[in-house]
Amino acid sequence: MKTIKLAVLALLFVTVSCTEKKKEDTPKTAAKTIAENVEKPKKEKKEMVNGYKVGDIVKDFSLKNVDGKMVSMGNFKDAKGFILTFTCNTCPYSVAYEDRLIALDKKYASQGYPVIAINPNSPEARPDDSFEKMQVRAKEKGFTFPYMLDEGQKIYPVFGATRTPHMYVIAKTDKGHQIKYIGAIDNNHKDASAVTKRYIEDAVDALLAGKEVEVKTTKAIGCSIKV
Repeated sequence: MKTIKLAVLALLFVTVSCTEKKKEDTPKTAAKTIAENVEKPKKEKKEMVNGYKVGDIVKDFSLKNVDGKMVSMGNFKDAKGFILTFTCNTCPYSVAYEDRLIALDKKYASQGYPVIAINPNSPEARPDDSFEKMQVRAKEKGFTFPYMLDEGQKIYPVFGATRTPHMYVIAKTDKGHQIKYIGAIDNNHKDASAVTKRYIEDAVDALLAGKEVEVKTTKAIGCSIKV
């Protein structure tokens, strides 16, 4: 009888011990699951940040201009580089900068740095950014530079553009077309007369003078690209 009582007590002890261990392990398992769920979005976010960086060599592209012709950087045989912008018809920031883009092309195209504009927005997402509407806008504003549609949205991800407008200054070098600046046009999209920092002009002026670009990156201010 005494032996049976001891066996029962031993069984109860083992059962209680296992239950307590399970309780102790549960928070650890839950904590691990929470940690995995928290870390996963961070990894995905990091993977989404792709594209060219300053110093990278740009692969040429060929896109349809509003005049119906295919345009690439290779078409500009006498160019020393390019002022490339991802822009569109519909973003208020892009619209605010249209006259400044025309002024940049007027100032620098003759010096070897023409403006090239690419619309990265999907016409399905933004009907007013269709190729036909681009043609209308280019005629209304009198664009002096190519305005091309990124059909299928294949080019802007390669560059890593995220906004309209998103600017790139590219120079022809012995290595190829090399990015020298990425970011904004200047530091005031609302009022051109209130601008105190002209990032694109400073970058191109430095390159024309054979100097290093001092400010190589700034934050592009504008609308998200519509996919």
